[in-house]
Amino acid sequence: MRQPSPPDDILPFGTITRDSLDQSDDILYSTRIEKGISEAVIRQISTANHEPEWMLALRLRSFQIFQSSRLPAWWPSLDALDLGAISYYARAEGTKDTHTWDDVPESIKQTFTRLWIPEAEQKILGWVWAQYDSEVVYHSLRDELASQGVIFQDMSVALHEHEALIKEHFMRLVPSTDHIFAALHGAVWSGGTFLYIPRWVVVEEPLQAYFRMNLQGWWQFEHTLIILEDEAQVHYIEWCSAPKYGTSSLHAGCVEVFVWKNAHMRYSSVENWSIDTYNLNTKRAIIDDEGSIEWVGWNLGSGVTMLYPCSILKWKYSHAEHLGISFANSGQNTDTGAKVIHLGEGSTSEVISKSISKWWGISTYRWLVDVRHSARGAVSKIDCDGLILDNISVSNTIPDIRVSAPDVTLAHEASVGKINDLHLFYLMSRWISEKQAKTLLVNGFLSWLVKELPLEYAAELNVLISMEIEGWF
Repeated sequence: MRQPSPPDDILPFGTITRDSLDQSDDILYSTRIEKGISEAVIRQISTANHEPEWMLALRLRSFQIFQSSRLPAWWPSLDALDLGAISYYARAEGTKDTHTWDDVPESIKQTFTRLWIPEAEQKILGWVWAQYDSEVVYHSLRDELASQGVIFQDMSVALHEHEALIKEHFMRLVPSTDHIFAALHGAVWSGGTFLYIPRWVVVEEPLQAYFRMNLQGWWQFEHTLIILEDEAQVHYIEWCSAPKYGTSSLHAGCVEVFVWKNAHMRYSSVENWSIDTYNLNTKRAIIDDEGSIEWVGWNLGSGVTMLYPCSILKWKYSHAEHLGISFANSGQNTDTGAKVIHLGEGSTSEVISKSISKWWGISTYRWLVDVRHSARGAVSKIDCDGLILDNISVSNTIPDIRVSAPDVTLAHEASVGKINDLHLFYLMSRWISEKQAKTLLVNGFLSWLVKELPLEYAAELNVLISMEIEGWF
């Protein structure tokens, strides 16, 4: 069982604290578009990024769809989110996408240093990507990866250098018609990651992106596009944070992942926005014959979260795993889940969720497992566990299981409860304080998923979890 506060020698980057995450920066902005969204604003964003005509047309079509879209009735309340009070594009003064850390403006460099970038790159990473508000300000790729044909670029740059590849895949898995925030994303997206792993290339070390919002009343709509050719393999880790202002901010990024024949993708995400943030992200993957994807997600911090990564198992013997942790603290409504669509014969999936609620926090886990008629012999397992730390919080589980194929094996298990008093008594009888014992039990509840990250990241995540349960004792 992991200790709640790891020793310093396994925290090589320094410990992240809530103060370091919530602290804003005094930054001058050379470009900042007026608040609100209009056709003029969309054209300004497109012009600032020197985009081809087809991308501007896509933005304008998305804006038309957005104007006629409505919020689904089942979503958590978004009454406090004023889309007209949000700035949709800003560029910090002196920023540009650079490969050299020394060229990053000093004020922005201090922010990422406080958040252990680029120390992480120096210790264990193959590359690091850093986006600040609308713009990517730094990225690096180790020479041995570049020599194998791995492409790692800002989406705005890739749009020019790999236009045909981007045009073929951009918003194909998540079209603007999907929902209102997909339409908004298509209209005003900026920045993000383009990652291409060629056939037979196996990237042994994890690759990391870090997304940071700084402006008050701000948004971030980064677009992440990942393509793994046949037999390729990679682990991508994404960290997100924002300062606390007391006014609403919006994160509505989009992730599209294409996993081709016998390729293997792991997508790990730690979304630790401030409580001011509405985290309305959309993630979707399509998987070819014998390919696989693992979604490993932790949702902390944001006031309202709605996130349901989707795997489309389109071909034979494809596989998906969805492993998720969510923590709903005071003032938080965490609505998360997973969607798996079985189309391929013999496709398999596993959905495992752990949620924690305290101090009026609301944790809701929704999942959809849809086994279509073509998916003969499909196998799916769902396991959802909730832990409530008091008498005033909420934990919901909302399953949606649809089976149209014969010869399908499907198992579903869900549980919710509190800390076991006997376990607590046993630990305290071994001279462990009540506070330490409760922290150990909470970390033990989550440990199976925490260990899915590299050790250094798991240690940092344990610290974040300890921060979230601070004051409960």
